[in-house]
Amino acid sequence: MPKEYTPEDLVAIWEDFLGGQEMRHQVNEIADFYPEVRSLYVDFSEIEKYDPDLANYTLTHPGISVQSAEEAMRRVVSHSLTSPYIHFRIRSLPRDSRIEIRKLRAKHLETFVSVEGLMRKATEVRPRVTVAEFECMRCGARMYVEQEGMQFREPLECSKDEGGCGRGSGSTRFKLLTDRSQFVDTQKVEIQEPPEGLRGGAQPERLVGFVEDDISGRVSPGDRVIINGVLKSHQKGAQTKSTLFDLTLDIYSIEYEEHEYEEIAITPEDEVAIREFAKGPNTFDEIVASISPTIYGYTQEKEALALQLFGGVTKVTDDGTHIRGDIHIAMIGDPGTAKSQILRYMSNLAPRGIYTSGKSSSAAGLTAAAVKDEFGEGRWTLEAGALVLADKGLACIDELDKMNDQDRSSIHESLEQGTISVAKAGITATLQSRCAVLGAANPKYGRFDENRSIAEQIDLPPALLSRFDAIFTMTDRPDSEYDRSMASHILKVHRRGEIRLHELPEDIPEVDAQSIMGETESFIPAMEVEFLRKYVAFSKRIIPVMAEDAMRTLETYYVGIRKLGEGEESSVPITARQLEALIRLAEASARARLSPIVRTEDAEKAIKIVEYYLNKVASEGGRRDIDLIATGTSRSQREQIYVLRSLVQQLGDERRGVSLEELIQKASPDNISEERVRSLIKRLSDAGEVYSPQPGYFKLASEERMA
Repeated sequence: MPKEYTPEDLVAIWEDFLGGQEMRHQVNEIADFYPEVRSLYVDFSEIEKYDPDLANYTLTHPGISVQSAEEAMRRVVSHSLTSPYIHFRIRSLPRDSRIEIRKLRAKHLETFVSVEGLMRKATEVRPRVTVAEFECMRCGARMYVEQEGMQFREPLECSKDEGGCGRGSGSTRFKLLTDRSQFVDTQKVEIQEPPEGLRGGAQPERLVGFVEDDISGRVSPGDRVIINGVLKSHQKGAQTKSTLFDLTLDIYSIEYEEHEYEEIAITPEDEVAIREFAKGPNTFDEIVASISPTIYGYTQEKEALALQLFGGVTKVTDDGTHIRGDIHIAMIGDPGTAKSQILRYMSNLAPRGIYTSGKSSSAAGLTAAAVKDEFGEGRWTLEAGALVLADKGLACIDELDKMNDQDRSSIHESLEQGTISVAKAGITATLQSRCAVLGAANPKYGRFDENRSIAEQIDLPPALLSRFDAIFTMTDRPDSEYDRSMASHILKVHRRGEIRLHELPEDIPEVDAQSIMGETESFIPAMEVEFLRKYVAFSKRIIPVMAEDAMRTLETYYVGIRKLGEGEESSVPITARQLEALIRLAEASARARLSPIVRTEDAEKAIKIVEYYLNKVASEGGRRDIDLIATGTSRSQREQIYVLRSLVQQLGDERRGVSLEELIQKASPDNISEERVRSLIKRLSDAGEVYSPQPGYFKLASEERMA
């Protein structure tokens, strides 16, 4: 049985606790800076060390215990302040008081609990009346009524004891004197379960809380926090009272999570196992083999996805410039190339992953929405979107190409800066979205065309595409040998799945279940998902530094490729963005080995991945041209556009313009094919540079304006 205390005993014990040398020093410091500082923060472990019975009593009866502590503080500092009101805030509650939102029950009511999660919504800070002064409209007598909770209370009668007329509320009216009442700043917040704790498609649950006085206004939607407070219940139903009650939390203190992946508990035994695994000769190969083993092929793509899990190092330079460490990857491929399956797998594998489909996501759903609902009592509140909720994790966005341009442009800032600036409904805020993005899209016309360059068929704006560190194209071409291997792989996956559903596989007639399970062991991830998540979380503590030889390797590669573009007729083969991508990938490779040093092998692994994708998406006619990604127009295309424009200008009839057939004929000596003429004229027409005065004829738009 927990020890019981009288209010007088509690105040005396707290006074003794606060009278200790260290505590007295902290209290006096607060008294010196009052009213700018109005809270004393105490770790729960300090109370437990002082008196375990008092600590237990505080957990079960937090209201009276904290009230007594604040009364004791008023006595301790009364010599220096006229009417001090210092809050006593307890933080760092023990692990057994940390309860998941979905596990809050009736037994937790009126007890001290700690809840961890993401701040989903937060209202503006508004004053709440704590002591209301009223004036009787009949006799002018004044009286005070203390206000508790959210329900406003008026006097029941004009009390004769306080010099009033004695009339009840039915025969007189009471006027609220706001200038003489006492108010406190209050903010209503909503916290949501962290996504990494959810399994099996469960919907995250939410809890409403109330923050008061000096700690209000300090949280933003998307913040990852631990809130400590007293669980309260409020009766449902305004007109008809219900027997059901809603849960809310009176928040006493808020702790901000500074470290990523802190919620994944790594025991000393786990650390030994992680370090032992990292010493193995095939560590990285086993990590890659743990990524979607049931999906056939894509070795290079899976290597990049493994590096994305580990990520590079986020840096802040001396002048305050922020350099992102997150690795962004885009996968653009034909239908049926398992893009969505890979995205789903990665969102479950990452210690903090969120999956969303671009087709069903609006800009507000990805970034942040301004919402007007009953939560904010009809006022506008900010609600964090998917990229904000994936802060310090992985955001998987499927069907990027299906989003409209406005929605797609909203993720630009998040990709490069790791922040989302919101200016909606009069609310201006900057939310953190330091997450890696894994995007998937289909080619412009649904499937890649072999006769056109791949870059032309990617239906994403160059401004967005250039922010991805790696862009993989996944084509589906009939190839008898490859198709046979893939068909065999898929059939084996399905057969293994069928056998796994049987309780006694050995009893299945005409099937050797043991041999089938034996030959399909490669479909089992090389590392258990839970162990891999812990491995990734542990690796994030390492901040690798580039060795001299790794720097030289990257420098030599970058300068060597840039040299190819030095001639007058040459295109720009690579830019500094690709060099930064190389650095991030090399850092991630070092982290995957738990190495504090980025070595040559890491730099070479990064070069191999960048080379692989540049050869596919940034090459034209065997020549490297990064403008295909960066601007959407290669050097050769720009030259052909200039030729076509001059032909339209020279050959155009004043009235009709120039016919398409004549353009095709005149462009032939410049090695511009008929197909290219048609596509470039359409492009110029879409851009408004040429127009068609009549079908099949074209004129320069600038000529018409001059005329």
